[in-house]
Amino acid sequence: MDRTPTPALLAGTARALDHRLAVEQSRGRAPSMAGAVVRGGRTVWTGSRGRVEDGAPTPDTQYRIGSITKTFVAVLVLRLRDEGLLGLDDALGDHLPDAPVTDPTIAQLLAHSSGLAAETGAPWWERSDGAVRPDLASLVAVPPLRGPGRRHHYSNVGFALLGALVGRLRDRPWTAALQAEVLDPLGMDRTTYHPEPPHASGWAVHPWADALLPEPAEDAGLMAPAGQLWSTTADLGRYGTFLLHGDDAVLAADTVAEMRAPSAPAERGAPLSSQGLGLQLLRHGTRDLAGHTGSMPGFLATLWVDPAEDLAGIVFANATSGPAIATTVAELLAVVADREPALPAEWVPAAPEPEVLALTGPWYWGAAPVALRAHGTDELAIGGLGGGARGSRFHRDAHGDWVGLDGYYAGETLRVVRDPDGAVSHLDLGSFVFTREPYAPADVVPGDVDPGGWR
Repeated sequence: MDRTPTPALLAGTARALDHRLAVEQSRGRAPSMAGAVVRGGRTVWTGSRGRVEDGAPTPDTQYRIGSITKTFVAVLVLRLRDEGLLGLDDALGDHLPDAPVTDPTIAQLLAHSSGLAAETGAPWWERSDGAVRPDLASLVAVPPLRGPGRRHHYSNVGFALLGALVGRLRDRPWTAALQAEVLDPLGMDRTTYHPEPPHASGWAVHPWADALLPEPAEDAGLMAPAGQLWSTTADLGRYGTFLLHGDDAVLAADTVAEMRAPSAPAERGAPLSSQGLGLQLLRHGTRDLAGHTGSMPGFLATLWVDPAEDLAGIVFANATSGPAIATTVAELLAVVADREPALPAEWVPAAPEPEVLALTGPWYWGAAPVALRAHGTDELAIGGLGGGARGSRFHRDAHGDWVGLDGYYAGETLRVVRDPDGAVSHLDLGSFVFTREPYAPADVVPGDVDPGGWR
C-alpha cells in the first residue's frame, strides 16, 4: 500500500460518519459515545456524542475496552513464539505445568477452540474483586466442555491462562511485559490497567426508562487478561495501524497477518465469520474485517481493521448494553470505503531473475490450463485459465523453496523438477504434476498416458 500522506476526508463523508454515530448514540441510549477512523496511519475522523464527567468525550478520554484486552495478550504470546520460547502447537502444560488444564495447545487457546468453558464459577468475575480467585485452580470451575480442538467456544478463562503463561515465561507480570514490549514501542501512553483521568464512568441504562445506574469497575485480578484494560480512541487508532501493518519493534507484518488469518470457525449463529489468533474476524458485506469487540459492566468497545482499504475504526460507549457497537464500527468503515475507496498501489516494474521469469506462462494440470505469473521479484501466483484449477500465491523462503501463502496450496511447496541436463521438466505441487503440454509424456505423469495420444 502506498504510504504517502492521507488526505482528510471529504466533508460529505465526515458528515455521514457524524450522523451514523449520532444515530447509534440516540437509538442505543448511551450516556456517551466516541469514535475514530484511521487510514494510512493517520486519524482522518473523530466524533463524539453525549457527555462524560468533563463534558463531551475527546480522543483522549479513556473508556474500558473489555475483551480488546485479549488481542494485546495474543500479541505477547506471538512475540514469545517468534523468539522461539514456545510453539503454537505446544500444550499449555509444557510451559505452565500448574495450570488447572494442561492439554489445550497455545493455538487452541488463542483461537478459542480449547474446549474450556466461557466463564469462571460464581461469583460473576466481571463484577467481583479479583482477590476472590487467588490462584489458577480457582479459574476453572467445571471440567472442559469437550476435547480441545473439536469446536470453537469463546473462553474468557482461556485468555486468563494465556496471561499467566506470559507472566511465567517473562518472569514478570503480563502487564509489565505489555508495557515494555507493546505499549511503549507503539507510543500508547493512554492505555492503562486502571483508569486515569480524563475517563468515562460506566453506567447501566434502565431498560424501560431513561434512568442510569452506576456500574462497578473492579480489578479482575487473574482474569484481567480477558478484559481489564482502559484506552482511548487515539491510542487504539495507533494500535489499529499496527494490526494492519505490524511494527518491527513489536511484531513483524507477517506475524500480524498470521493473527488475522482464520484459525477456527465461529460458533453457529454468531455474526462473526471465524476466529484468528486472538482476533475476531467479521465478514461485513463484501469486506473482511479483523479486530475485537469488548464489554465490561458499564462499557462497550469495538476495534475493526480493513486491510484491503488500510482502514481502522474504533467506537466506545459507556453503557453496559444498548448500542450496537460492532455493527456501528463496521458501518463507519463502509462509509469511508464506499465514498472514498483506497487507490490501488501504483504499479512499478520489478523483473524477477531470468530463471524465475522462464517459469511463467501456461502450464497444464492434466488437461486443465493454468497460468503461472510472477509478481515482483519473490512471488509467484498460479491460477486457472478457464479450467477451474485452484489458485494460490507462493513466496520464496530462505532456502529458495516456493511455499504457498494462501488458497488451496497454503503451506505446500512448489518444486521445479529438472531433467539431467538442467532443463525444466515439470512442476511438482503437493504431488500434482504440471507440464508445459496437456498430459505430456508418460515419464512425468503418474498412471501412464495412453500411447495413442490425443484423438
